[in-house]
Amino acid sequence: MSDSPTSTGHSPWGVGAADAAVELLLRLGAADTAHPGGTLVAHLQRVRDRLAAWGARPALQLAGLCHACYGTDGFPTALLPVDTGRAELAEVIGAEAEGIVYLYGACDRKATYPGLAEADGVFRDRFTGALHPPGPQLRRDLAELTAANELDLARHDFAFRERWGPQLLALFARFKPLLSQPAWSDCRLDLTP
Repeated sequence: MSDSPTSTGHSPWGVGAADAAVELLLRLGAADTAHPGGTLVAHLQRVRDRLAAWGARPALQLAGLCHACYGTDGFPTALLPVDTGRAELAEVIGAEAEGIVYLYGACDRKATYPGLAEADGVFRDRFTGALHPPGPQLRRDLAELTAANELDLARHDFAFRERWGPQLLALFARFKPLLSQPAWSDCRLDLTP
C-alpha cells in the first residue's frame, strides 16, 4: 500500500489518519459517552495505543481507534449508522481499517468466538445474519482487537475483571494461535488471578 493521501488530505496509514479519526470521534460525541476508565474516546485511544505497543500494523491500530463506531455486541452505542456511515469512516481511516471496524462491530460473539481459531470456523454477522469463514488475517485481527479491547476494560474496571477475567483468559487461550506474543503475554499478565 502506498502512503498517498486520501481526498481528505490524510494518509490512511499514518498519524494524519489517526488525528482525523480522533476529530471524527469527537464530532460524533465519543468524548461525551461514558465508558469504563472515563470516556469512550479515552478507551478507544488506549486500545489503539495497546495495539501499537504490540506492534500491530497501522490499519489494525486505526481499527482499534474506531472499533466501536458501529457499536459492538457488547457495547450497543453506535457513533455512526452502519448502513450509511461506512463510506465516511473509510474516507478517514482507509478501507482496510474500516473493514476491520465493521468485522469487529458486526461480530456475533456467541456464534463466532468458539470457532474463531479454527480455519473453518464461521463468522456470524449480527447486522445481516450472514455466515462466512473469515480469512487468516481477519481472524488474527479480530482476536488481537478483541484482546486489546477486553484487557483495557479489565484494567479500568475491577468488577469487570473479577466477573469476566477467568472466562476471558480461557477465551484468549483458545485464541492464542491467532495472537501476537506481546498480546498473549498481556492476556496472561492482566487476567491471571
